[in-house]
Amino acid sequence: MGFFSRQPPRLAAGAARPDHCQVTIDGAAVRVVLNWSARASRYTLRVAGSVREPVMTIPARGSLAEAKRFLERHSGWLKARLDALPEAKPLADGGSVPLRGVPHAIRHVGGRGLVHVEGEGGDNGATLLVPGDAGHLQRRVIDFLKREARADFEAATARHAAALGVRVKAIRLGDPASRWGSCSTSGTISYSWRVVMAPPSVLDYLVAHEVAHLREMNHSPRFWKLVRALCPGMDAAKAWLARHGAGLHAVGAGPP
Repeated sequence: MGFFSRQPPRLAAGAARPDHCQVTIDGAAVRVVLNWSARASRYTLRVAGSVREPVMTIPARGSLAEAKRFLERHSGWLKARLDALPEAKPLADGGSVPLRGVPHAIRHVGGRGLVHVEGEGGDNGATLLVPGDAGHLQRRVIDFLKREARADFEAATARHAAALGVRVKAIRLGDPASRWGSCSTSGTISYSWRVVMAPPSVLDYLVAHEVAHLREMNHSPRFWKLVRALCPGMDAAKAWLARHGAGLHAVGAGPP
């Protein structure tokens, strides 16, 4: 969600296109990434939660001067969005990370080997043991989460696709800032790996949602009927994402 402005002015021929600018909020300079887009028809402003950075999209025929005026007009909105972000949660030795909704303590053990889980959660706790160089701990934890996410997404996608009798061409994992999943008309489904940190019911809902698009490429009542048939608990899963989704983006967002 963000602000937008229609009817952008023409960009002067040969004008430079910087990749960022700054806006002052509470006396401090805030860096804003500038995304010049040939397809955009309006200015938009959003906050990329995973990197905690404002991003402004400018139409190719737009101007930096108008973009800055737009940014100044909405600096109050931007401040509110930045203030609402959960505190960044770097992945570090002694910290924790959720996996399938269960907190896992992070422990650096050095040596060689693969990142793996010790314990099963509950009263006994669960620990993520991370070998290797301490400087690579955050990257190794994220790589582990991505591997776990791919396994879960592939299994759930195969199950829901079989239930609907549809074919999935490919599954891709990414870290989008504004959506948890997407489905193309060609049959490729993309998911955010971060959803593996949520309870399994949330991942199941997301997969049901995207697979249902292979039958209904819309959000019509017919589409939602399909999603509910695949995932009867979809309302609770949607509510969980609305309440806690920003927290998933906070994981690994700060410096290790």
